[in-house]
Amino acid sequence: MEAYANALLYAIPFFSLLVITEIAYGYFVKNQTHTINDTISSISSGLTSIIKDSLGLAVILISYPFLLESLAIFSISETWHAYLLAFIAIDFASYWNHRLSHKINFFWNQHVIHHSSEEFNLACALRQSISNILGYFPLLLIPAALVGIPYKIIAILTPIHLFAQFWYHTKHIGKLGVLEYIIVTPSQHRVHHAINPEYIDKNLAAVFCIWDRIFGTFQEELDDVPPVFGVLKPAATWNPILINFQHLWRLLKDAWHTKSYYDKFRIWLMPTGWRPKDVQSKYPITIIENVYSFKKYSTTTSFALQVWSVIQLLITILLMLFLFYNFGNILKTNGYSMLVLYGIIVFVGIYSYTSLLDRYKYTIVFETAKIVLGLFAILTLKGWYGIDVYFQYGSLLMAIYFVISFLATIYFSFLEKMWVAIKVPA
Repeated sequence: MEAYANALLYAIPFFSLLVITEIAYGYFVKNQTHTINDTISSISSGLTSIIKDSLGLAVILISYPFLLESLAIFSISETWHAYLLAFIAIDFASYWNHRLSHKINFFWNQHVIHHSSEEFNLACALRQSISNILGYFPLLLIPAALVGIPYKIIAILTPIHLFAQFWYHTKHIGKLGVLEYIIVTPSQHRVHHAINPEYIDKNLAAVFCIWDRIFGTFQEELDDVPPVFGVLKPAATWNPILINFQHLWRLLKDAWHTKSYYDKFRIWLMPTGWRPKDVQSKYPITIIENVYSFKKYSTTTSFALQVWSVIQLLITILLMLFLFYNFGNILKTNGYSMLVLYGIIVFVGIYSYTSLLDRYKYTIVFETAKIVLGLFAILTLKGWYGIDVYFQYGSLLMAIYFVISFLATIYFSFLEKMWVAIKVPA
């Protein structure tokens, strides 16, 4: 966990800089691919995912070291050949994991967050899952285990492989000539994120597009079919935590409502979108029929609220960087339970300010939980996780932040419209 946290300490600023660069480029060329609410939602989603991963909040069904010890036929030393072979093995496994997520109802829930943005930009690449709590990916690495690829190599290359998928989430790069036959490009990945009938479930590869060409899932971006992004059952919220579990909630309701015990069981393993016949008509779900005529999700948010949400996002990023910089010290000094509490406070904070963008009237409940948990942590630890070692009044500033955040939520939830009405009478 600590090694992963250290990697994120550098990855977060790097990815943030690239997102800012793309926003600036879109502004100057007058082709902006970002909207404030959507980008806040996307980056916040990425933060929830790395909290979950860095805290190890998952159940590992089987580990790669166990497979290696049980199945290895050969023994491979740490040469560049081994690294290349391992990268190919990870990419092959990633293709089938991705395909599984697109084809099976249960596994779609852990991937839908990545497709939920109705924009396509570098920020949407950060929409990663927190619902993938069953660690089964090592099973797809059985070929690597059979040939004896060391665990150290797999552990080093797996995050690199994930980070390598960031750059092609953009509309600003066209087709790349001969590279279109070798690697996944922005053009190919635009197809993958599109909901046009011609593009659905295509281009599932992560780095090498050869897998799509071999297994029949490749689709070129067509000049006369501009990609339309999102999901056929729109998320209709900026809250990434809700998006993570929307599909699961629908599956649970269908499994509960159907009268067929067979359907209650098989719904989880059926193709994505399948529903029992007896619930389809009784409990209809809105699905986009014409991808060229639907209205993108939007909410009425004032400029002040957008500025405040950006501030909340920046503070959350700083909290994450502090956590990763001090991960080992916090774990050693305060214990795992208080480390998890740190993650919970950040989770609740993200839930709160993204719900505020949704204009959800019960946001104050979650903001109340945040201030209570935040002040509890400060009082229990006699400071905010050792921050006073680096900033003399760090704990005091954190306490002030929790109070201001609480008051701002009250204002934007209940008083803003009233204040505007007073200033500008009808």
